[in-house]
Order: sequence, then structure tokens, then C-alpha cells
Amino acid sequence: MSHSTFPAHVTLVDVGLRDGLQNEAQPVAAADKIELVHRLQAAGLREIEVTSYVSPKWVPQMADNAQVMAGIQRQPGVRYSVLTPNMKGFEGALASRADEVVIFAAASEAFSQRNINCSIAESIERFRPVAEAAKAHGMKVRAAVSVALGCPYQGDVSPDAVEDVVKRLLDIGTDHVGVADTIGVGTAGRVTAVMERAMKHVPLAELSGHFHDTYGQALTNIYASLQLGVHIFDTSIAGLGGCPYAKGATGNVATEDVVYLLHGLGITTGIDLDRLVDAGAFISGVLGRKPVSRVSNALLAKRATA
Repeated sequence: MSHSTFPAHVTLVDVGLRDGLQNEAQPVAAADKIELVHRLQAAGLREIEVTSYVSPKWVPQMADNAQVMAGIQRQPGVRYSVLTPNMKGFEGALASRADEVVIFAAASEAFSQRNINCSIAESIERFRPVAEAAKAHGMKVRAAVSVALGCPYQGDVSPDAVEDVVKRLLDIGTDHVGVADTIGVGTAGRVTAVMERAMKHVPLAELSGHFHDTYGQALTNIYASLQLGVHIFDTSIAGLGGCPYAKGATGNVATEDVVYLLHGLGITTGIDLDRLVDAGAFISGVLGRKPVSRVSNALLAKRATA
């Protein structure tokens, strides 16, 4: 496959602050989260998932959501999104002037029942008022289809099931759909099959991939998606966030690793890799450990010997 068939530009949505940090056991101060947002946008990221409006009882790491959103020095051209599981969450998102709300539905009935005690269809209907309210306030609605490539409870998930969820999410007014390999079990062939199903209903400009690196397949899965023309991906600075369903597993694919891959393919991202590595080193330092990103560790080591 020649490089000319790849997208010329790829947009990355950094989800480290939300999807990453929510899986970190140690609390991170609001000031450090705000600093990370500033570093990410300074590195050139234009889509940042900042926090979630969920009950602090369930996700204590996100209890400072309003404080973090209020503390950000917003840059024109940057979209700040927040996860909103229900109308109460939406009220928080609205009060904090989020640009986009993120909703989610599982492609596995077992996962839906175990996580939110209801069927997939019921879970999506619960989001209808959220999507309608967001539209009424001029906010974009992005939806994630979780466990689209495998479920910790039922195992395999069929492309039919994913396609059904995609159609249901579009039906309630979703603008953008992300196909998420929540537990990182997907392989390139499966990713291609699932993305092709989603592409039947979602325009490429509003379709994204969200890959975890549990089995070391995230970059390969992104490459397979690029070959289909998919040009938006969720990534996590420094590879933040383990996977709660696979003990000891890595979480989201690291933003630094994806940028290195894309730049190597001649694809533009608008992101400065050196400044991105600085951002990853900053938050990893806050957490008291090395970044999970291979590229980050390699470049930091190279700097240290220079």
C-alpha cells in the first residue's frame, strides 16, 4: 500500500486526563491537571478530553472536574470535551462551558449489564436527552462504542453487534462515533472488519479509533485504520491509565508513540513531538514513574546522553 493512500493529516484526541487518569489509583491535584492541559495545547493538540462529570463516589479522581475546567486558559481552536453519563453530568458540562460531550455504549450486552446494569438499548435511550440537550446548546456529541473488539465477560464481539450500536447512537443524534478496543484485544484484521461496518453509516470525518495496548497491538491497529482512511484517533499522553479489566496491563496507546508513527509515514499532526514528550515527562513525574510511552523513554534517554 503506497503512502499516498494514507490520510495527509491525522487529528489526535488526547484522553489522558480523563480516560487515563481515571484508572490511576493515586490522586492528581487539579493544578497538575490544568498544567497538563496547558502543556498539551502548547504541544499542538487541538482536541483534549479534560474530565468527566460522574459521581465522585464512583470516580474520585474526577471530583475536581469543575475546578479543572474553570482553571484552563482556553485557546481558540482547541476543543475541550467532557464525559457525561447522564443529565446531571450534562448540567455540569454546560456550567463548565465544555465544547463537546462524550457519551458511550457497549457493544457487548454482558459488559453493559455488568457496568451499568441495563441493556445496550436501554443505555443508549438514557443518552437521548443528553444528546438533545447538547444539540440545543450548540455542543458537539461524541460517542464511544466500548468493547467493540472484545469483552472481558463474553469474549468475542461480532461486527454485527458493533454496527447495531453505531446505528442506535446515530439515531439519538450523535455527531461523532469512536470505535473503542477497551481491553486491547483487537488485531488488525478484526479492526479492519469492524471499521468497515462503521464506515457504512459514519462519514470518515466523524469516525475515530480508540485502541488500548494491552496485547501490544495498538499501533498496528491504528495502521490498519489509516489504510481505510480513518484519520482521527484517541491517544493518551505518556500512555496514562492501566486497564481495569486486565491487571498490570497498559492502558490507552501513548500519544507520543502514535505521533512518531504518523510523522514517520509523512502524515502531519500539527503536534511538536519534543514538547509532547515534555508534557508526558511532566505528568509521569507527578505520578512518580517513567512514562509508559516507548518513544518518550527513548527520546528522554537520548536527551540525557546528548
